[in-house]
Amino acid sequence: MASIKDVARLSGVSVTTVSRVMNNRGYIGKETRQRVEDAMNQLDYQPNQIARSLQRSQSNLIGVIVPDLAHPFFSELINSIEAYASEREYKIVICNSLQDAEKEENYMRMLRQNRADGVITCSHTLATSNYEHENMPVISFDRIISSSIPYVASDNYRGGELAAVHLMEKGCKNVLHISGPLKYDLLANRRKDAFELTSMKAGAAVESIEGAYVQATFKDNYQFIEEKAAPVLSDYDGIFCSNDILAYALYMFCYNHGIGVPEELKIIGYDNHSFTRMLQFPKLTTIHQPIDQLGEALAYSLINQIEKKSPGNHVQNIMLDVNLVKGNTT
Repeated sequence: MASIKDVARLSGVSVTTVSRVMNNRGYIGKETRQRVEDAMNQLDYQPNQIARSLQRSQSNLIGVIVPDLAHPFFSELINSIEAYASEREYKIVICNSLQDAEKEENYMRMLRQNRADGVITCSHTLATSNYEHENMPVISFDRIISSSIPYVASDNYRGGELAAVHLMEKGCKNVLHISGPLKYDLLANRRKDAFELTSMKAGAAVESIEGAYVQATFKDNYQFIEEKAAPVLSDYDGIFCSNDILAYALYMFCYNHGIGVPEELKIIGYDNHSFTRMLQFPKLTTIHQPIDQLGEALAYSLINQIEKKSPGNHVQNIMLDVNLVKGNTT
């Protein structure tokens, strides 16, 4: 295996010059740089990334902790984060917490030990206190952790508002919201607040039940509909689901039991991720989150923290707009 000394010998320069070429530091003449790069290619020299990170105190590695890698929303979000990070010459390490607080804590420890430059956390099972005194730069998705840790989110309150207004415009008088897990203090819970308040202001009867867990499969969601929602479905003419997989499971339950959608029951989902866009029938009515922009904003904000391009201790939170996508379920 070739060493940096072999590269220096073949290119006729010092080891220091080879190091400066690799780290892009200081002035290096064009011809000298070309000789070094040619020697590296000829010798198939692979720099020791760990040693380089120790030398530069930077690894160019970013940890991304997600609650469920299999969920289409998070797989699409990761794709966007990776694309932007790659443009800035960073690599990402994907950590799949599966909504397990111990796994999330172990991933944080692993990222510290491997000198990751920062962390994007989309998993929220750990208490906020676990992140408040973290030395690595951290950015949160959809959760307020502390005044010193920025977050990126879509406008969840506006999403709940849009869903309620649309159902009211379609003539709904008795509506239900199936929310996400309320035991975590998440910005996503504002969908529920907005939906309830907007529906009540319009004079509709509104109820909410908890059940839209992100790690749930279609089978899990369908079972939830059978056990928790089916006994009360006849009480409602409109249902707002906190994610699209749950909304699709609800539609399929109605289809299998002869409940007309949208004639008898109108259904709205949330996300408009790749799974939803792939569906030919039904075309779900849903609230669209700008997933590409969310991923880019997460990576952009974290890298600016790492490279200290954010002024002082100023925390800049980012909230992006959502919009209603009309399908044939309302």
